[in-house]
Amino acid sequence: MRTINKRIDPHIKLAAVLVKRAPTLTLAFDARCKSRLAATLDNGEEVALLLPRGSVLRDGDVLVAQDGGLVRVVAAAEEVLYVRAPDRLTLTRAAYHLGNRHTPVEVGDDYLKLEFDPVLADMLKRLGAMVDQVSMPFQPETGAYGGGHKHGHDETFAEDYAIAQQVFDEHHGHGHSHDHDHGHSHAHDHPHDHQHDHDHDDCDSSCGHTHHHHAHR
Repeated sequence: MRTINKRIDPHIKLAAVLVKRAPTLTLAFDARCKSRLAATLDNGEEVALLLPRGSVLRDGDVLVAQDGGLVRVVAAAEEVLYVRAPDRLTLTRAAYHLGNRHTPVEVGDDYLKLEFDPVLADMLKRLGAMVDQVSMPFQPETGAYGGGHKHGHDETFAEDYAIAQQVFDEHHGHGHSHDHDHGHSHAHDHPHDHQHDHDHDDCDSSCGHTHHHHAHR
């Protein structure tokens, strides 16, 4: 079994023919946030991923095996919520409330995308957003948080939260929100007795999951 232990920096330009010929590894988001993983390439070859802690793979990433061979990452289609809105204010509010719940979100020009969750789907619809359950690749934002799951006491989270709060307040013309998702950057609106469905040894903190699924009350 080959071991894959390196990711090539995306800024390094490789010959297109080499990337095209490389075998592919198709993974859903959950698997792409694991640095230790037994996987099967799309050609049937079994491999072991031993990447640096905190690695989050993205569609198109090129990995290097110990024997020098290349492997190209493909983001698998998975069940997600595809969120649109009739105006930018509604989409901004939707992004704000999802961020307040530490939910991994993919942000597009006119859409948001998140892992399927019926509780969040209901919340988004109540905000006026249009929500569809579809099967698509999912690549949530990671840059602002350095690829990791951050809480309110982290500086970068506090800065991003403040920006979201400012945008929300400017559109409403007053100093604070009255919807009780408020006030400080660790404002969970659900109990802190998170129910985990998997072993933390299998998923690094970098995956950005909140593990709150269906725990809202």
